Amino acid sequence: MYIGRFAPSPTGELHFGSLLAALASFLDARSHNGHWLLRIDDIDPPREMLGASQSIINTLTAFGLEWDGDIVFQSTRYARYQQTLEQLKTQHLSYACHCSRKDIFKRTLSNRYDRHCLNNPPSDISKCAWRFKNTMPNFSWTDGLLGEQTIQQDNLIDFVLKRSDALWAYQLAVAVDDAAMGITHIVRGSDLLEEASKQHALIKALDLPEIAFSHIPLAKNCAGQKLSKQSLAPALSKANVNETLFQALQVLGQQPKQHFSKANKKDLLHQAIINWNPQAIPLEYPNPLTLN
Repeated sequence: MYIGRFAPSPTGELHFGSLLAALASFLDARSHNGHWLLRIDDIDPPREMLGASQSIINTLTAFGLEWDGDIVFQSTRYARYQQTLEQLKTQHLSYACHCSRKDIFKRTLSNRYDRHCLNNPPSDISKCAWRFKNTMPNFSWTDGLLGEQTIQQDNLIDFVLKRSDALWAYQLAVAVDDAAMGITHIVRGSDLLEEASKQHALIKALDLPEIAFSHIPLAKNCAGQKLSKQSLAPALSKANVNETLFQALQVLGQQPKQHFSKANKKDLLHQAIINWNPQAIPLEYPNPLTLN
């Protein structure tokens, strides 16, 4: 059984770039007669926008992107993350770290961690972050859209699992929850491509089922910036849902028939599922995108 997911963080409302990722993930799952799940990755309260979770849910519903089962909220999963961290400690695959970004840069003149605290364990771990001890050599995997990917050993840094402010890091939470939800395939934006190696490392360390990753291009604004809350990307409008879906399919290289530009969203999505061709997704979108 193919099981995919869309897992937005509630740091803002969905924009056109979010729609491309959600739509590609949805169509890939449905074209395989699979399940498509929704998870809200709400593990960073300081960055979250009040009401964003419900806005995301409402927008997906308005665009006809219906998910299977109950929505999972990562904020309810902290006990499982702690249990997993304790497991990694027992396996000697996690260690305490008191280094700030400033400390790391002062020592290395870069942002790349140098394993200082692995070699010099802190005496007081009460306010430390916890890092993953990455033992993997050069790592390769095949991305469903981008093909063979290789991460050199020097780039497989010991990444953070739990932050010094006691908030959970993305990599641990995602690896744990994807396994718990039975996720088999992930389609998402290429800004998360480098995270795939970290997730693979955790999957291997925790003996979790492997996941097939596919990374689509990023939508950018006129300045070449990724569409995001930081770049002031406008929220999706529910006023022109069908037209926006049609345009998203065009951007994804699916070449929907012109007469479907006036179809209702149900019929448009039905045809998009039947005709879904991930290999038609371009390596880059036109820049700038001409959005309605």
